[in-house]
Amino acid sequence: MLKRTITTFIGLTMLSAAVTACGTATGAVVGAGAGAAVGAGTGYGAGKGALIGTGVGAAAGAIYDFTKD
Repeated sequence: MLKRTITTFIGLTMLSAAVTACGTATGAVVGAGAGAAVGAGTGYGAGKGALIGTGVGAAAGAIYDFTKD
């Protein structure tokens, strides 16, 4: 019984974290795609561009989530 209660609690905690971090995750995905495209186009490298874009996009998504209604 205790194991089931703990598992349920952890599951609900993870679900709420995923829902509240939706803008962060979306920003990271969009940033990774844009960074890869810019990096490949400029010769900097798609991998490095995607890493930078992921960080910037995640930060922008987190700020958006924090400031929206």
